[in-house]
Amino acid sequence: MKLPFITQCLIEVAPQIGAQVIPEPEYGFVGQIIFKNGEQSLFKGSFFGLNSNGASKISSDKGYSYYFLKKMGFSIPETETFFSAALNEKLTIKRGIEEGYLYAKSLGLPVIIKPNEESWGRDVVKVHNKRDFFKFAKTILAYSRVFLVQAFCVGKDYRIVVLADKVYCAYERMPLSIVGDGKATIEALLLEKQAAFDKAGRLSIIDLADPRMLNKLKRKGLTLTSILPKAKKITLLDNANLSNGGMAIDWSDKIHPSYKKLAINITKAMGLRLCGVDIITADISKPVDQYHIIEINSAPGLHNYAAMGEAQLATTKELYLDILRILEQET
Repeated sequence: MKLPFITQCLIEVAPQIGAQVIPEPEYGFVGQIIFKNGEQSLFKGSFFGLNSNGASKISSDKGYSYYFLKKMGFSIPETETFFSAALNEKLTIKRGIEEGYLYAKSLGLPVIIKPNEESWGRDVVKVHNKRDFFKFAKTILAYSRVFLVQAFCVGKDYRIVVLADKVYCAYERMPLSIVGDGKATIEALLLEKQAAFDKAGRLSIIDLADPRMLNKLKRKGLTLTSILPKAKKITLLDNANLSNGGMAIDWSDKIHPSYKKLAINITKAMGLRLCGVDIITADISKPVDQYHIIEINSAPGLHNYAAMGEAQLATTKELYLDILRILEQET
């Protein structure tokens, strides 16, 4: 059995503190950590119990996260929550899809719409008109009771990973894109990129049927069978999530101390110890100026970051080793 990335990392680093990791034998996604003092701890994926249940629940709810971040003085994009028809029947303050579109118009199209409690960039999309707004909002409401309408923020998308008052890594995330060669179709280029991800050990999935991608191609007058001119680059998604095929540049050695402080302060203010802070800003290597927090993640996955190279893998293993040290001290 090929173990999940996090489980494998934990198994590799645990002996450095005399600990042992015993994965569940069928899939290995969960496991038991036995420390040298005989105490034990459990984990599931990137959930280690470092963060309180309440803080983790709030961080997974984007609407509530934005409320508290704004209340605490941090900068967020203008955002509002809107609800399914079934949920609106139970609420005193009702905001449905029609109100969502009116709010989008008040912000000024294009806007971002996203589900309230999903991860991995699922169904995050920039919409430019009424037709697309209702199309993608209905897609979200088919499985979620709440979606968000958010002002589109111009800038670069960064993730900063914090554990216990320390920034471990910071990297810029860029949306899925391809470069034409004058011969291959867009579909062929995407399949080639997926194969490269698989070879590198990245857990990124390029969905050729993703309606967001097909819609973006349509806006450019293209389809999956189109052939791009040589050296022509196009972006295929609006969100920069690595799990959807985005790429990353490591800024860990260049991040300005003021952004480190900001990420640590956000993590503390939200009651977390382990956190991935997602920030839109112009340049993370310069002092904090204008920025927007677009998400906080209480269980940041680092498998795609670690797949960037040996240095990034070493940083990831250092983070997991320090997680084990904290757990050992508290068991």
